[in-house]
Amino acid sequence: MLNNRSRGFTLIELLVVIAIIGILSAVVLASLNTARSKGSDAAIQSDLSTVQTEAEIYYSGAGNNTYLNMCTADQTIKNAIAGAQSTNGGNTVHCVTDSGGTVYAAYSPLVSKSTYDWCVDSTGLATSTLASKITAGATACPTQ
Repeated sequence: MLNNRSRGFTLIELLVVIAIIGILSAVVLASLNTARSKGSDAAIQSDLSTVQTEAEIYYSGAGNNTYLNMCTADQTIKNAIAGAQSTNGGNTVHCVTDSGGTVYAAYSPLVSKSTYDWCVDSTGLATSTLASKITAGATACPTQ
């Protein structure tokens, strides 16, 4: 008796394998997007940490004893603010000092949590906070 059936996969088996591969790739791509946005948040936090460090150097350097004009006068701070703004998709990064130059705050929207900002200030605070809790021109990060 002759067995005329050739060896290979049936159409159903191939379709099931293709469907499984499609589902797995969708899961991986979703995880990749989450990781990418968290990486962007880490870059924003790093840039604002640079602002915090450079602000202290600016304050104590050349006998300034003031934060006044640091956001526009210090090139490293300007570069860090520009980097955070580039990372967050072009949203405004705020760098504010009071009129006497005794305190400052810098804050930027986060990428993975669009309703949150990362905020650093002259007290050493660095925190994620609801953007709605930060008032315009704030020179201190709100505490939770």
